[in-house]
Formats: sequence, structure tokens, C-alpha cells
Amino acid sequence: MPRTALIVFLLMCFAAAPVPAQPSGFLQTPVAMEAEGFQEVLFKVAPNVYLSGQPSEAGFARAKQLGVTRVINLRTNMEMDSREVVPFDEAQLLADLGLDYVHVPSGGPKTPYAPELVAQVADAIAGTQGNVLLHCTVAWRATHLWTAYLIEHQDVPFAQALAVGRQLNFGTFPLEGYLDAPLTVTPLQSSQESDNNE
Repeated sequence: MPRTALIVFLLMCFAAAPVPAQPSGFLQTPVAMEAEGFQEVLFKVAPNVYLSGQPSEAGFARAKQLGVTRVINLRTNMEMDSREVVPFDEAQLLADLGLDYVHVPSGGPKTPYAPELVAQVADAIAGTQGNVLLHCTVAWRATHLWTAYLIEHQDVPFAQALAVGRQLNFGTFPLEGYLDAPLTVTPLQSSQESDNNE
């Protein structure tokens, strides 16, 4: 009888032991959705975050039906100011739909890729009631920024975040095609490591 009691006690201890925390706020396997109304792709990447290429006017209406209350646009000012590139005023359209608009131009000489842009997007996501749509042209920049966000703001290990990004529209390096072999990417030093070294 004492042996049975000991086994029951040990099982209760293991059951009550805290489970190591897993990064939250993202999906390990993003959900690819029908991309009608979005240029090339639409993914659900977190319980409250969608990632896509440029939405059309109908795409934004569909996003609203998905519960999106805030749109984060990574396209540059030059892209957004050209009606040949985007045939409507995105900010005005979203205002008409009652959606919050956050423009974080990303890329090009005036707005180069930088950690500050990732921080702006993190703040915009954190401050949202409802769902978020993060987009650029074809979701390439959005995928790279989302991957950086996972690393810097969700404490997801680099390799795991990169694996998530590769399920989206991360793309390949031309060298992979030339060599007909996938490459691995390793950071020389993350900002988290440099903070710890100071």
C-alpha cells in the first residue's frame, strides 16, 4: 500500500509541476488562406495577426470581415503615392471602413530595414483591440519583418522563427538556386546578445 501511495504522490507532483513556457503569440505552422482580394498570399500567423500581399479594396473589406481592426502597411511612401502601383488611397479607404491605419514604410534609401521598424510594428500589434493585418506588396517584407518580430519580441529561437518565415513568403536566396541547395542562415550577433554583452 505505501508503494502505491508513493506512486500516486509522485504522479501528482509531476502533474502539478510547471510546464516550461513556450513562445506564444504566433502559430508554429501558419495557416494559408484563400488569397482572393490579396496579392499572392494571405496567412494567419498568430491568433490575432494576418499577413498578406497588397490587399485590393475588396481584400480590405474581407479583412474587416475577419475581425481586422488595424492594418499595418510596410510599403514605402513612393509605392503608396503612385496610383499606378496602388490604384486607391489606402489610408482613406481604411478610414471609410472604420479600420485603424499604421504606415511603417520599410525598405529603400529613405526607410532602410532597421530594428526600429520592427519595434514600431510590435507596438502597433500590442496596442490593438481586434485583429491585425500586416502587409506589403507580396508579403516578402512582411514575412521578413514578422520573422524579426518573433525573434526580438516573442523570444522565439532564431532557427524556429526562420522556419516559420520559410512557411510564409520568405523566398530563397539566389545562391540557393545557383547551387541547387538550401542555405542555412545564422546571425553573426543578435541584438539580444549585444544587450547582454554590455
